Amino acid sequence: MINVREIESILPHRFPFLLVDRIIELVPGETAVGVKNATINEHFFCGHFPGNPIMPGVLIVEALAQTAGVLAFKSGMQGKAVYFMSIEKVKFRKPVTPGDQVRLEVKVIQHRGKVWKFSGQAVVDGKVASEAEFTAMVSDGEI
Repeated sequence: MINVREIESILPHRFPFLLVDRIIELVPGETAVGVKNATINEHFFCGHFPGNPIMPGVLIVEALAQTAGVLAFKSGMQGKAVYFMSIEKVKFRKPVTPGDQVRLEVKVIQHRGKVWKFSGQAVVDGKVASEAEFTAMVSDGEI
Protein backbone atom coordinates (compact mmCIF):
# COMPACT_ATOMS: atom_id res chain seq x y z
CA MET A 1 0.00 0.00 0.00
CA ILE A 2 1.14 3.54 -0.78
CA ASN A 3 -0.19 6.12 1.69
CA VAL A 4 -0.94 9.79 1.01
CA ARG A 5 2.46 10.97 2.29
CA GLU A 6 4.27 8.78 -0.22
CA ILE A 7 1.86 9.89 -2.96
CA GLU A 8 2.80 13.50 -2.11
CA SER A 9 6.45 12.56 -2.57
CA ILE A 10 5.61 11.27 -6.07
CA LEU A 11 3.01 13.73 -7.41
CA PRO A 12 3.29 17.53 -7.41
CA HIS A 13 -0.41 17.94 -6.48
CA ARG A 14 -1.47 19.19 -3.06
CA PHE A 15 -4.73 19.96 -1.29
CA PRO A 16 -7.25 20.79 -2.61
CA PHE A 17 -6.14 19.18 -5.86
CA LEU A 18 -4.59 15.93 -4.65
CA LEU A 19 -7.39 13.49 -5.46
CA VAL A 20 -5.90 10.11 -4.47
CA ASP A 21 -5.84 9.12 -0.80
CA ARG A 22 -3.94 5.85 -1.20
CA ILE A 23 -2.80 3.23 -3.67
CA ILE A 24 -3.94 -0.23 -2.60
CA GLU A 25 -2.65 -2.32 -5.53
CA LEU A 26 0.19 -1.75 -7.97
CA VAL A 27 1.90 -3.91 -10.58
CA PRO A 28 4.66 -1.80 -12.19
CA GLY A 29 4.13 -1.30 -15.90
CA GLU A 30 0.65 -2.84 -15.77
CA THR A 31 -2.00 -1.74 -13.26
CA ALA A 32 -2.73 0.35 -10.20
CA VAL A 33 -5.74 0.76 -7.94
CA GLY A 34 -6.15 3.95 -5.96
CA VAL A 35 -8.76 5.11 -3.48
CA LYS A 36 -10.45 8.51 -3.15
CA ASN A 37 -12.69 9.03 -0.14
CA ALA A 38 -15.25 11.65 -1.16
CA THR A 39 -16.19 13.53 2.01
CA ILE A 40 -18.69 16.34 2.43
CA ASN A 41 -15.70 18.58 3.33
CA GLU A 42 -14.43 18.53 -0.27
CA HIS A 43 -14.25 22.10 -1.56
CA PHE A 44 -16.11 21.31 -4.79
CA PHE A 45 -19.24 19.91 -3.12
CA CYS A 46 -20.37 23.32 -1.79
CA GLY A 47 -20.84 24.64 -5.33
CA HIS A 48 -21.46 21.48 -7.37
CA PHE A 49 -24.38 21.45 -6.65
CA PRO A 50 -25.95 23.14 -3.59
CA GLY A 51 -28.55 20.76 -2.17
CA ASN A 52 -27.43 17.93 -4.45
CA PRO A 53 -23.64 17.58 -4.14
CA ILE A 54 -21.85 15.49 -6.78
CA MET A 55 -18.16 15.22 -7.62
CA PRO A 56 -17.41 16.96 -10.93
CA GLY A 57 -16.66 14.50 -13.71
CA VAL A 58 -13.43 16.24 -14.68
CA LEU A 59 -12.14 15.67 -11.14
CA ILE A 60 -12.96 11.98 -11.36
CA VAL A 61 -10.91 11.78 -14.57
CA GLU A 62 -8.13 13.76 -12.85
CA ALA A 63 -8.15 11.26 -9.96
CA LEU A 64 -7.71 8.44 -12.48
CA ALA A 65 -4.85 10.36 -14.09
CA GLN A 66 -3.15 10.92 -10.73
CA THR A 67 -3.38 7.18 -10.04
CA ALA A 68 -1.78 6.62 -13.47
CA GLY A 69 0.96 9.11 -12.54
CA VAL A 70 1.86 7.04 -9.48
CA LEU A 71 1.85 3.92 -11.66
CA ALA A 72 4.23 5.54 -14.18
CA PHE A 73 6.54 6.69 -11.37
CA LYS A 74 6.62 3.21 -9.85
CA SER A 75 7.28 1.80 -13.34
CA GLY A 76 10.65 3.54 -13.62
CA MET A 77 9.71 7.15 -14.33
CA GLN A 78 11.05 8.55 -11.05
CA GLY A 79 11.82 12.26 -11.14
CA LYS A 80 9.71 12.85 -14.25
CA ALA A 81 6.64 14.99 -14.80
CA VAL A 82 3.55 13.41 -16.38
CA TYR A 83 1.28 15.57 -18.56
CA PHE A 84 -2.09 14.84 -20.20
CA MET A 85 -1.98 14.62 -23.99
CA SER A 86 -5.52 13.40 -24.66
CA ILE A 87 -8.65 12.13 -22.97
CA GLU A 88 -10.96 9.84 -24.93
CA LYS A 89 -14.02 7.64 -24.56
CA VAL A 90 -15.09 9.34 -21.32
CA LYS A 91 -18.38 8.16 -19.90
CA PHE A 92 -20.12 9.17 -16.69
CA ARG A 93 -22.48 6.46 -15.52
CA LYS A 94 -23.20 7.15 -11.84
CA PRO A 95 -22.73 10.26 -9.70
CA VAL A 96 -20.10 10.29 -6.97
CA THR A 97 -21.57 11.82 -3.81
CA PRO A 98 -20.32 12.66 -0.31
CA GLY A 99 -19.54 9.50 1.63
CA ASP A 100 -18.61 7.46 -1.43
CA GLN A 101 -15.32 5.61 -1.61
CA VAL A 102 -14.11 5.71 -5.20
CA ARG A 103 -11.94 2.84 -6.39
CA LEU A 104 -9.65 4.18 -9.15
CA GLU A 105 -8.66 1.27 -11.41
CA VAL A 106 -6.01 2.09 -14.03
CA LYS A 107 -4.37 -0.16 -16.64
CA VAL A 108 -1.54 0.53 -19.08
CA ILE A 109 -2.80 0.01 -22.62
CA GLN A 110 0.42 1.00 -24.34
CA HIS A 111 3.82 2.43 -23.46
CA ARG A 112 6.24 3.66 -26.10
CA GLY A 113 9.12 5.85 -25.05
CA LYS A 114 7.76 8.94 -23.31
CA VAL A 115 4.12 8.29 -24.24
CA TRP A 116 1.80 6.19 -22.09
CA LYS A 117 -1.81 5.26 -22.84
CA PHE A 118 -4.09 4.17 -19.99
CA SER A 119 -7.63 3.01 -19.46
CA GLY A 120 -9.35 3.72 -16.19
CA GLN A 121 -12.54 3.11 -14.29
CA ALA A 122 -13.85 4.87 -11.22
CA VAL A 123 -15.96 2.36 -9.29
CA VAL A 124 -18.31 3.03 -6.36
CA ASP A 125 -19.97 0.14 -4.51
CA GLY A 126 -19.06 -2.27 -7.32
CA LYS A 127 -20.64 -0.07 -10.03
CA VAL A 128 -18.73 1.92 -12.65
CA ALA A 129 -19.22 5.63 -11.99
CA SER A 130 -16.94 6.79 -14.79
CA GLU A 131 -14.52 5.42 -17.35
CA ALA A 132 -11.99 6.89 -19.76
CA GLU A 133 -8.94 6.29 -21.88
CA PHE A 134 -6.19 8.86 -21.65
CA THR A 135 -2.73 9.46 -23.00
CA ALA A 136 0.08 11.14 -21.12
CA MET A 137 3.64 12.17 -21.87
CA VAL A 138 6.48 11.82 -19.43
CA SER A 139 8.87 14.78 -19.45
CA ASP A 140 12.14 15.74 -17.83
CA GLY A 141 10.85 19.31 -17.57
CA GLU A 142 9.83 20.92 -14.35
CA ILE A 143 6.22 21.49 -13.45
